[in-house]
Amino acid sequence: MHYVNKIFPGFDFILLQIVLQEIEIMNKGKTVLAQIMSLIPRYEFDKCVKRYNGNRHAIEFKCRDQFMVMSFAQFTGQDSLRSIDATLVALSSKLYSSGIKYIQRSTLAHINQAKDWRIYHDLGQILIAQARYLYRNEPSRLDVDGIVYAFDSSTVKLCLQLCPWARLHHDKGGVKMHTLLDLRGAIPTFIYLTEAAVHDSKAMSLVPVEPGNYYLMDKGYVDFKQLFCHFHRQRAFFVTRAKDNMKYEVVEEHPVDKSTGVISDSTIRLTGLKTSRWYPDTLRMVVYEDYATGNLYRFLTNDFTHSYLTIAELYRERWQVECFFKWIKQHLNIKAFYGTSQNAVYSQIWIAICDYLLLAIAKKMFYVDQELYILSSVIGKVLFERKPLGELFVKSKRPMNDSDSDQLNLWGNFFGQ
Repeated sequence: MHYVNKIFPGFDFILLQIVLQEIEIMNKGKTVLAQIMSLIPRYEFDKCVKRYNGNRHAIEFKCRDQFMVMSFAQFTGQDSLRSIDATLVALSSKLYSSGIKYIQRSTLAHINQAKDWRIYHDLGQILIAQARYLYRNEPSRLDVDGIVYAFDSSTVKLCLQLCPWARLHHDKGGVKMHTLLDLRGAIPTFIYLTEAAVHDSKAMSLVPVEPGNYYLMDKGYVDFKQLFCHFHRQRAFFVTRAKDNMKYEVVEEHPVDKSTGVISDSTIRLTGLKTSRWYPDTLRMVVYEDYATGNLYRFLTNDFTHSYLTIAELYRERWQVECFFKWIKQHLNIKAFYGTSQNAVYSQIWIAICDYLLLAIAKKMFYVDQELYILSSVIGKVLFERKPLGELFVKSKRPMNDSDSDQLNLWGNFFGQ
């Protein structure tokens, strides 16, 4: 398989063949779930557990058992602890072959509350690094030199009466996922969980900024002080939208082809009492009209190099992060939580993110020839199938033997054919 060249780029060819044979032997006869879980680096996972004393006082059920059962629940779409319990009992004869232990719902609830959620946060960082390496050569739709990221947040609603720590406003509660998405493969590179009441701009200073790369944000992140200090000064490019009450003056107008939908391309300077101090340099504003809807968009950027159409198209790519949030809420089970404490909720979210990353890694590693959303939709139905992941969507061509022919004749005679 070609994926070995990606994971071990410096290896000798003969050594690559040995590694390939060992991987194939290791996965031979394994269930689909076991093959997915084999992608987790065991040594690194154990370091995450040890870092937070995850297995302290654990005799029968350890962090690995929690992760396996919770991942099983995510993939199969279980909506409660009772449902997880019943499904595990129904499939008890198949659990051992996939490395899953049966855990009673009361025990699982206690584990989710007790074992530190940061274990799965740290595991997520390891899987993020793996996924980013695999998707590093994914083609970009836009001709820009740097990596394009989209930064946004999404709120996962919670019942405030059950989760009083997650206050939003009035009688509503929730957790907000602040996410930086690498658009090469839609890989989340940075995720920060907060209470839903925390404003989006509060997470901007935590975003890892890399010089020369592009960061796409909506106008909820228009904080000129942070845009200047955290992005512009570090030689990173941002594209966002101007707020309606922004005060500015036009320094220079640039020619545009209005038939493209772009109305103007201007160099501007902020004139607000505070904003002019927060962002003392010039900005570029591209005004674009969507003829289909009649909406007018004012894009702000510190990129003066690329064409005005590229700036408009860059912001259009930001919608990929919205698709990511929609996808992860539909296909990974974070709408129904199995616990109400902050630790239980954060653990479930991070395990769901780890499962997403595992599927993304598996898609590349095993050359699964399907979109990720199709793989995630199907995976829960074939977890205990003993079929190589790379052949999951390949129709088997089993030759018909004599017994099959006799059986067809029997049914033909039964129906009088």
